[in-house]
Amino acid sequence: MRLVDMHQDLAFSSMRMDVFRKAEQSNITMLRDLESCVIFGSIFPHIPLVTDQLRDASMVTTPSRDMLLNQILFYRKMCRDESLGHVVSKGNLENPGVNILFALEGTDTLITNSDIEMLHTMGVRSIGLTWNYDTKFAASCHSRKDYGLTGSGERLVDDCNRLGIAVDMAHSSRKTMLDTCSISSRPVIFSHGNVSSVDSHIRNIDDQCIDAICSTGGLIGITAIPQTLGSEPSIERMVQHAEYVGENFGWEHVAIGTDFLGIDSTPKCFENVGNMSRLREMLGSHAESVLYHNAVRVLRQILE
Repeated sequence: MRLVDMHQDLAFSSMRMDVFRKAEQSNITMLRDLESCVIFGSIFPHIPLVTDQLRDASMVTTPSRDMLLNQILFYRKMCRDESLGHVVSKGNLENPGVNILFALEGTDTLITNSDIEMLHTMGVRSIGLTWNYDTKFAASCHSRKDYGLTGSGERLVDDCNRLGIAVDMAHSSRKTMLDTCSISSRPVIFSHGNVSSVDSHIRNIDDQCIDAICSTGGLIGITAIPQTLGSEPSIERMVQHAEYVGENFGWEHVAIGTDFLGIDSTPKCFENVGNMSRLREMLGSHAESVLYHNAVRVLRQILE
């Protein structure tokens, strides 16, 4: 089986669990059982400031450039020492084994636009404009005043287009998404989230934003985040979200971004990477496109 998963939190989770062998949702041993996979290895450069007992509220964190560097080094060391496939840089997407695409979640640690050049040199090939905080570049989905993309944000999108870095709209505000899609010269992705018209949630995306992303040739990454899947989160509900996007906007725009290792619980019957075979069965004739080919096609357009 071949897979592109547009969001897994391997690096951040490695600080509290064994992501090589024992992590329950996803680990390198599980991923090696696949014929070939490209995993967007999330770089989440934040230090949590609250205890696990308080995580029923929004997690409070502080951005850290040291954490940014350490997580990039973690992925590089993992790829070298664990003899994985490759660090994804340009078109090397179909190598056997486990391939890691470095994906920065949020621009909180960027000081100036020139940081994007440094990140590209270090191997980052996807950048989410926001996490849950507003930044100097863009407003997040939690923004109290949706100001969209700033002037610095417009320059950042231009730089990503020029360098071959995917621009990711997950966690972004509605206006940020629309502003970005209106200026991007390359496909835009929404790496991990679901659809507001199926289940209402602050992290889900409405039809106008889906249409804007699809108009760039981009992707909507259906996710396993339980809170985005209604009152009874399940693999069946994930398929309903995929079908909504596929049937209304085109199956060529549907992909997967599980958020494994970044979620505390999972949808029913989708507890780990091993359940991808079940998801593949339920997606039927669209499975190969959703789980692999769509993302490979779009990534080639962006990275090359």
